[in-house]
Amino acid sequence: MIETQEALRMADQAGMDLVEISPDARPPVCRIMDYGKFKYEQSKKEQASRAASKVTEMKEVRLGRSVKIDPHDVQIRVDQSRRFLMAGHKVMLTQKFRGREIAHKDIGLTRLREICDSLADVSKLEQTPRFMGKQASIILAPDKVKIEAIKRRLAKEKAAKEGISEEAALKAHEEENKKVLAAAEAAGVGAGDDDGDDDEE
Repeated sequence: MIETQEALRMADQAGMDLVEISPDARPPVCRIMDYGKFKYEQSKKEQASRAASKVTEMKEVRLGRSVKIDPHDVQIRVDQSRRFLMAGHKVMLTQKFRGREIAHKDIGLTRLREICDSLADVSKLEQTPRFMGKQASIILAPDKVKIEAIKRRLAKEKAAKEGISEEAALKAHEEENKKVLAAAEAAGVGAGDDDGDDDEE
């Protein structure tokens, strides 16, 4: 057993901190360590554990206020959905029908089917088209096996191109994805299409 004053002197000599580990023990158990580094590593571990246990979110991507949406705008929403799926989120794609368009449900359903097909490389259909009033929606869930294969392939290509390890390339790719996703969520793609009168004839 070392006296407190001696332990403090030893910590000071080593340029470190004397940290009480088990205050309830008799005598209390202390450790000489870099407390700042210890707290930093602890926060990183907690962050990683929170990220691992993060609950899958449902993201809604709306295809405009009408079936008369430009193909370019549809592609923007497909790309947005792909980013959400790659990040592990489920996606609900919603097609609204305006006025008499409800009599031509097949147009909207065909579009939803085409989007589903174009995202088949990263997702699986969880809910077939369901109607609620003047809108139809489908739910796509991320296909983890396919997504992991794509991420590995992209990391391999990036590693070869930039001369870095695959692990570093995968990490860089993940960080890039997070930034793009955050920017897309902030911009609210598909969220600003609720203005206007959907019952317009």
